[in-house]
Amino acid sequence: MGGAKDDEPPSKRVKVSFGESADRSNGTFLKDPASCSLSESMARPLAVQGDDEIVGTKGVVKKVEFVRIIADALYSLGYKKTGALLEEESGIPLHSSQVHLFMQKILDGRWDESVATLHKIGLVDEKIVKLASFVILEQKFFELLDREEVMDALKTLRTEIAPLCVNSDRVRELSLCIISPSGVSSGQDIVKMKPRTKLLEELQRLLPPTVMIPEKRLIHLVEQALELQVEACLFHNSLVSEMSLLTDHHCGRDQLPSQTLQILQEHKDEVWFLQFSHNGKYLASSSADCSVIIWEVKLDGNFCLKHRFYGHHKPVSYMSWGPDDRQLLTCGVEEFVRRWDVDSGECIRIYRKNGVGLVSCGWAPDGKRIFCGFTDKSISMWDLEGKELECWKGHRISRIADLGITSDGKHMVSVCKDNMILLFELESKAERIIQEDQTITSFELSADNRYVLVSLWNQEIHLWYIEGSVKLVAKYKGHKRSRFVVRSCFGGLDQSFIASGSEDSQVYIWHKCSQALLATLAGHSGTVNCVSWNPANPHMLASASDDRTIRIWGLNQANMKHNVNGAISNGVHYCNGGT
Repeated sequence: MGGAKDDEPPSKRVKVSFGESADRSNGTFLKDPASCSLSESMARPLAVQGDDEIVGTKGVVKKVEFVRIIADALYSLGYKKTGALLEEESGIPLHSSQVHLFMQKILDGRWDESVATLHKIGLVDEKIVKLASFVILEQKFFELLDREEVMDALKTLRTEIAPLCVNSDRVRELSLCIISPSGVSSGQDIVKMKPRTKLLEELQRLLPPTVMIPEKRLIHLVEQALELQVEACLFHNSLVSEMSLLTDHHCGRDQLPSQTLQILQEHKDEVWFLQFSHNGKYLASSSADCSVIIWEVKLDGNFCLKHRFYGHHKPVSYMSWGPDDRQLLTCGVEEFVRRWDVDSGECIRIYRKNGVGLVSCGWAPDGKRIFCGFTDKSISMWDLEGKELECWKGHRISRIADLGITSDGKHMVSVCKDNMILLFELESKAERIIQEDQTITSFELSADNRYVLVSLWNQEIHLWYIEGSVKLVAKYKGHKRSRFVVRSCFGGLDQSFIASGSEDSQVYIWHKCSQALLATLAGHSGTVNCVSWNPANPHMLASASDDRTIRIWGLNQANMKHNVNGAISNGVHYCNGGT
């Protein structure tokens, strides 16, 4: 953003740093298996044959287990005859005869016999036996109460449940049910009797899988395989999943916004900053021409100028959307902060402090308070009328404009020194630090509050995990930065990508987890200062440049699929010029 002169505003200058090893993790994202009712009619089990037989080319799938989970899937889908036929023809029972007997006793309500059968179904862990006994006897207790057999229920509680010494808090809750038949005490609802099929499902989750196969195990394995394929797909960026079990999943490069669909040319000087609203319906841009423009994103994806804000006397270096996107904060370089009404275009209030300039601004999640950073390195929290509610002095913020407030309102994130980011817990006043080895030029907080993306002076971007212990997890390289502040952002579906501007006039896109550089987007003729990915449309990216333009990037139309109505999937149309 312009040359690095001695009198250049400090907020445009950059410095940075950090550590060596990036701790990369390839975690899998597993979903809890969906609940299903167990079939009450199972085939009579036969003797298991070929326990050690392996199927498949990898030598890891045991035939017996494979057949059992297929049978379980058939029963859960309602194909009882087919499931029974599979058991008969393969000679591989879904469950042993003792397990079948145990399940039937549960469904028949023969509680004492059910407890006695636990040891016969292959349980060796006494802890599991006690937990299963507790669940069964608790159901017995509630059914006795339901039949108004209070004394028998009390006897079960005293002589059968309590001696198990399992979950004493729950035992006290059960005793309250004797005193208060409604099961409510001190405003606390006590979970009561459940259908016996649900009890069986609970036991199914509790018992070892070798005894009772976890419900819908095959569906769970298939879902896990699909999720792993998505996780391994560098270009996965689709809102609507078109995955099929018949083929391996693979997205192409055409899922990334890589084609210029519109060029916005209303600013009269370098465009320094831009940011989409939370709902993706607006884009705010600010410039060295001291103006701010609100662009409206039409349903067809085209951008039109909604408002142009004047009032700042210095270039506008930072902006922050209100939680409901109805208001916008703008900050001039070491000047003051203005609050604007997005609908009317009016300036509602100006925030300033005698003797110091403002360098940053941000919103509390409730929309009733704002945070501002000052040139004296302090941060203040004000109400909307401008009354200072709290002030944190000392090295709370540098002249880097970025200021982050987590969406739960619990933490404030700021650059407190050239190479240090402060994670400040507002209630407890506890502080954690991100320490870099290089000067920090900018940062962005992820939507889920778990990551901070840090742009550095040395042409690197670092990804820090901040939930719990602070940890560096990824580094992104390839873009150019030697003189100016160049910003980066999260984006795409589930914020799976990292985008950044660059001094070589290009936009760079990386895969967040793998750190692979996926694309470089050419089109600008000057330094790309800032990028913003539409949070509501993973196929829309905006970039701001020293060439005084904003480029809107979308899917390459030559490769785009059309829906049944013939509309283009990302909802945007190519436009050569500005509005």
